[in-house]
Amino acid sequence: MSVNYDFTGKVALITGSSSGIGAGIAQLFAKSGANVVVTGLDSDGVSKVAKQCTAVSPKQLPALEVVGDLTVEEDCNRLIDTTVQTYGKIDILVNNAGMDKFANITDDGYYENFQNIIQTNLYSVVYLTHKCVPYLAKTRGNIINISDIGSEITISDSSAYCMSKAGLDMFTQCMAAELGPKHHIRVNSVNPGAVISNLLTNMGLPETVIDNMYAEVGHKYPVGRIGQPEDIANTVAYLASNTAAGFLTGSTVLVDGGHLAANVNVD
Repeated sequence: MSVNYDFTGKVALITGSSSGIGAGIAQLFAKSGANVVVTGLDSDGVSKVAKQCTAVSPKQLPALEVVGDLTVEEDCNRLIDTTVQTYGKIDILVNNAGMDKFANITDDGYYENFQNIIQTNLYSVVYLTHKCVPYLAKTRGNIINISDIGSEITISDSSAYCMSKAGLDMFTQCMAAELGPKHHIRVNSVNPGAVISNLLTNMGLPETVIDNMYAEVGHKYPVGRIGQPEDIANTVAYLASNTAAGFLTGSTVLVDGGHLAANVNVD
């Protein structure tokens, strides 16, 4: 049975929404009637997803396109300012943008790699949250952070990524405790397992290797398949709904196909 959400009149800002999981989230919010902000580094991807959002919107609402780098404070400020100038408010902030790159602690470029990953996966979330609180407080909105099962397990040569996601989960809990009593803002995180996205492609892995990895992992998962962006989007929509999930805050919601339960090895 499908679940239909009504976000009519809501403004949803989804970072890293020019492809993959973020694009799936943006499209579901648009389909549910929300005004959607699509943002990312790739202008072509941003434009493509924005058009897709408009096409599925019940009222053909045009999605707002903002191209920018979330590791740059000026771009973060422009993203927020453009959203508020266009819509007058922010109801939902989805911190989805993220990156990974294989690096061993013994590699010469490890520390630079670590800084890039932490800056993208954690610092940008902290900054955007800090700047968006005044707007979310006015709407009694909520924040959903897209984390990873890597916050709970080790992944070979991805220590920086795992640390960034572990930090993100703790930040989620701290913000739920801080922002709930005074500002009435709920904060939760979604922790996906292996989901089809551009993450591995951006890490430089060949498509054949990625396809083989997906097939192997999907076969090992108790649900019998790899994750799709829609699987994560459905969970985000649930958490964003004050009607459906009004009593949820400070939670890390596993959407991993049974990865952790089955102790699946992806190395």
